[in-house]
Amino acid sequence: MPTLIELNTFNTGDGNLTVFERLIPGNIKRVFYIYGTGEMSRGGHRHHKTWNALICVKGSCRVYSNDGFEEEYFVLDNPASCLILEPKDWHVMDCFTEDAILLVLSNEYYDVEDYIDEPYVLQHKLA
Repeated sequence: MPTLIELNTFNTGDGNLTVFERLIPGNIKRVFYIYGTGEMSRGGHRHHKTWNALICVKGSCRVYSNDGFEEEYFVLDNPASCLILEPKDWHVMDCFTEDAILLVLSNEYYDVEDYIDEPYVLQHKLA
């Protein structure tokens, strides 16, 4: 399942500085941001090999994740919070506020062959 972490943030009295480093395996090869979504949801996939780090730098959004055994919702509403998605984490982002800007850092370049659009059917973990 995804991991929600707090990023190192420093407040010197003249603003905040938030640092993200060593968040996902390998190097960051792709950076993009999502905004102006209105009522739409985004995502609806998982990956073969791509890890993603999601940071809502403005506003807020919700992230649903399902790894085939567990499902969970996360609210990203603080630019010092980061949600790490492993390749196996099928995810959907929704409930964007009007001012939301969701920054995504990936350890792989875009490759349509890396995307798996079929959601999991939830199974029970074996004891």
